[in-house]
This record gives sequence, structure tokens and C-alpha cells, in this order.
Amino acid sequence: MARGKVQLRRIDNPVHRQVTFCKRRAGLLKKARELSVLCDADIGIIVFSSHGKMYELSTNGTMQDMIQRYLTTCAESPVQSGDTNPTEQENVNEISTLKQEIDILHKGLRYMFGEGPGLMTLDELQALERNLEIWMYHIRSAKMQIMFQEIQQLKHKEGILTAANEILQDKIIEQNRAFDVSPAIGEFPYPLTIQNGIFNFSCLN
Repeated sequence: MARGKVQLRRIDNPVHRQVTFCKRRAGLLKKARELSVLCDADIGIIVFSSHGKMYELSTNGTMQDMIQRYLTTCAESPVQSGDTNPTEQENVNEISTLKQEIDILHKGLRYMFGEGPGLMTLDELQALERNLEIWMYHIRSAKMQIMFQEIQQLKHKEGILTAANEILQDKIIEQNRAFDVSPAIGEFPYPLTIQNGIFNFSCLN
């Protein structure tokens, strides 16, 4: 009697699910060992159960050695079209370049603090010199930008003070004109006199 096709879906019964996991896990590990022997292949398998328990198989050495070998192979493998994301490769290249620059900068800082060039090569010293020139250029540019902003602020303050000074000058002129409108005592055409001869300022003339 032929076996029916097993439907691939999660087994709801936890007991049946655990029994199936143990049987399939044992079959998977057995097939991996057979493949390793028949084809002389190094195989590593890691399985986590639903309870978080780990099962592993390494047909050659330990699983740690297998993982380290995998990471080394991935790092040394060339980039092939369609296999690796170009953006990821660009990020790896950028990280490597930044590490080299940081190493050169650390050596340069030790050199500038008087510890000597140490193990710096001629190429590293030339790279440090180029970086110093670039830094000086950026420092001068930042300094000129700050000085330009301060000059603009001083000019703005000068304009405000000049306008305020002109307003004060206009007010002073208006006040002086207001005082000049009233005639002085000596400018009356006829001096004041008091009748009946008590006081007569006209006699002063």
C-alpha cells in the first residue's frame, strides 16, 4: 500500500510535532554523514528546536572551525555579478580604507607628540603630509568664514548705530528750532510799560 503525500504545514499536536522533529532530524543528520562519505565533502549543520535546543553536526573538525572557514571563504571570495550586492562591497571597501586612514592618523598623532615616526613608512608619511595640507586648507576656510560672518555682523551693527545717530540728530535739530521760535526780550518792538508812572521800562532807553 502506497503512502499518502504528507502535507507540509505546521503540526498542531505538540506530541506529534516533537516526534516528527526527532525522526526528521535524525534522518537529516544521517543523510549529511552519507553525503560527506560518498562525496568527500565537509558538511556543517545547525538545527534549533522549537524549545531553543541546538543540535549540530560537523563532518570534519568542530563547528567553530567550520564557521571560521566559512567566514574566511566569504571574505576572500571575489565579487561576482548577481551574487553580491554592489552596495555591500562598496561599504566593505570604504571600511577598509577608513581603517587604513585611522591607522595612519594614529601613527601621525604619536609622531606629532614627539614619539617619533616609529614604524611609519615613506608612503604613510606622505599620506600624513597630504592629510595635514587638507586639514590646514579646511581650517583656514573655516576661519575665513567665521571672520567674514563677524565682519558682516559688525557692519550691520554699524548701520543700526548710524541710523539711530541720525534720528537723534534730527530730534536735536527739531528741539533747537522749537526753542528759537519764541522771541527774546530784547526783540520786542515796544518795551513793556506800566501806566500811572509806577514803573516805566521805556525810560531805560
